[in-house]
Amino acid sequence: MPDRVNLSRRGLFRGRLTSSEPQVQLPWSVAWPDFVADCTRCGDCLTACPEQILIKGDGGFPAVDFLRGECTFCGDCVTACKAPVFRSVTEAPWQYIAHIEANCLASAQVFCQRCQDSCETRAIRFSPMLGRVPTPSIDTASCTGCGACVMDCPVGSIRVGAPRSEAPT
Repeated sequence: MPDRVNLSRRGLFRGRLTSSEPQVQLPWSVAWPDFVADCTRCGDCLTACPEQILIKGDGGFPAVDFLRGECTFCGDCVTACKAPVFRSVTEAPWQYIAHIEANCLASAQVFCQRCQDSCETRAIRFSPMLGRVPTPSIDTASCTGCGACVMDCPVGSIRVGAPRSEAPT
């Protein structure tokens, strides 16, 4: 069985022999090495996404861009793909969760709760503090990693990624 290495010309000229794993893979996608080996980069998943959050990422492989919107977990990307790069939509789409970075407006004592307002599962909560602006925290059990909060954050302090053992919230 031959090795299936499919490099982009740009990556080859830049000296990168592999495509770097994106911070967030597509929902229901298989492990990154298997995804890279089997994805044809046809773009069917990109055009199938009703939220238009899928983009051509590193090496031409599809990636999720939460600055364009949220994932509704509709499964259209899975249905559109002919390559064996997705798991069943009956499984959990992924294990990603939102993380709030240090540059959150609440850290600077600026009142903002846009992330909470955009969170359908109510995973982002604000704890009132006497004499201070309420600070956000993420209920990791409720967070689906959909990314709705990412686009709504005015300072870009929210990222979606793999769960951290001690995620700053």
